[in-house]
Amino acid sequence: MKNLTTRLGNHEIENEGEFTYVIKKNESKGMLVPVTIYADENLISKMALDRTIDQAANVATLKGVMKHVVVLPDGHEGYGFPVGGVAGMDLEEGVISPGGVGYDINCGVRLMRTNLRVEEIRPKLKDLVNELFQAIPSGVGSSSSRRMSGPELDELLIQGVTWTVQNGYGWDSDIDVCEENGCMKGADPGHVSELAKKRGKLQLGTLGSGNHFLEVQKVDKIYDERAARAMEIEEGQVTVLIHCGSRGFGHQVCSDYLKISEKIIRDSGMRIADRELACVPNNSDEGDSYRKAMYSALNFAWSNRQMITHWTRNTFGKVLGMTEEELDMKLVYDVSHNIAKVERHAVGGEGTRNLVIHRKGATRAFPAGDSHIPIKYRNIGQPVFIPGSMGTASWILLGNSKSLELSFGSTAHGAGRTMSRSAARRNYTTDSVRKNLELKGVYIKALSREGMVEETPEAYKDVDSVVEVSHSLGIATKVARLVPIGVIKG
Repeated sequence: MKNLTTRLGNHEIENEGEFTYVIKKNESKGMLVPVTIYADENLISKMALDRTIDQAANVATLKGVMKHVVVLPDGHEGYGFPVGGVAGMDLEEGVISPGGVGYDINCGVRLMRTNLRVEEIRPKLKDLVNELFQAIPSGVGSSSSRRMSGPELDELLIQGVTWTVQNGYGWDSDIDVCEENGCMKGADPGHVSELAKKRGKLQLGTLGSGNHFLEVQKVDKIYDERAARAMEIEEGQVTVLIHCGSRGFGHQVCSDYLKISEKIIRDSGMRIADRELACVPNNSDEGDSYRKAMYSALNFAWSNRQMITHWTRNTFGKVLGMTEEELDMKLVYDVSHNIAKVERHAVGGEGTRNLVIHRKGATRAFPAGDSHIPIKYRNIGQPVFIPGSMGTASWILLGNSKSLELSFGSTAHGAGRTMSRSAARRNYTTDSVRKNLELKGVYIKALSREGMVEETPEAYKDVDSVVEVSHSLGIATKVARLVPIGVIKG
């Protein structure tokens, strides 16, 4: 397809390089900017099987959208925006869309390193995974052992991870290596519904369901020795990857503000390409209210992962009979996926300007020197984590300056789903999935047989291919490949 124009679905797509495809701005379809898709031929062919490309073109019609809409190599159909989509809206003239953030606000990933080698924990792996499963509530509607009072929850929604650590759930050093230090300034629980708070009081420190997981992993291969040293990562080492978000709290915030946005659209007579793109002006009262509620959900999610981190450390110590100092389970970094926040980016020849960057299933990937990166990593770049699906590899990458030019400082967030959950249930069985994992040396503990089948690795794109596109483009480059040895899922 190199240097050729082809037709995928309703759109003509030009191939502008080995991994770059462009839908040109089409005013007859209301597109205000082009769409840029970063993928190889196999990945883009999978995007053509669902509404990914149509949804990206629809996002390009939103008021105030700037430069281009980006689809990353893990892109697939989502709600309104494609998952794996990035869009920058002008702060003054543009809109903000709850669908451009998603229902699971601040779904994200955090990685812990340990002083352990794989051979040290193999004899106790099943005990470790079973104990983690008991210590960390998982599954739809799961409840935490730490019930929050109303005032406590409001404090947490404002302070984020700082509140969690100050209340005994973690280390001060954890705060330093979270995106935004685990606290989005400007959060205001006064803009969160009582129903969302009711759900949140019961769910702090819970894993949830779907593609969320906790994995005990080993470092399989190092690709960037300098970056790996900075992260204290080496081959054969045991790591822990936690993937979850804001649970029912964030889901309710999104639901509440989608209803508000849909009403604004109806009352104003604004025309949008898809009702799922319901949005409000950034500078409106409703836009300000959504931001304050969404920031509260961001802080809830960072705190949720922090509580899980605390219980994971305790469980490792209990099962292995080791002290905190012996385990040295430092947090490497915590990065968000579903988020919208104000950043300055270059737009054409106009210099930099303030944009509301919507990252829907996309990971921030800022380069070395950026002031938003923790001091520990500022001279190498921001750590990026791309989780696979149980039984497949996950990756540590490093943010690169190319990301600012190509993707608003962003890269992929995972493998990207290619098979529906119902199709997975039709094609696979619990026994076949479990046997396949056992052959790979992976022990899994899941709440339900059905949930395990729905998340079979075959339901996802090849995460190594997703990473290769990102690395080859230079938007985030390879540091290390991780493989699972133990998994807990809801």
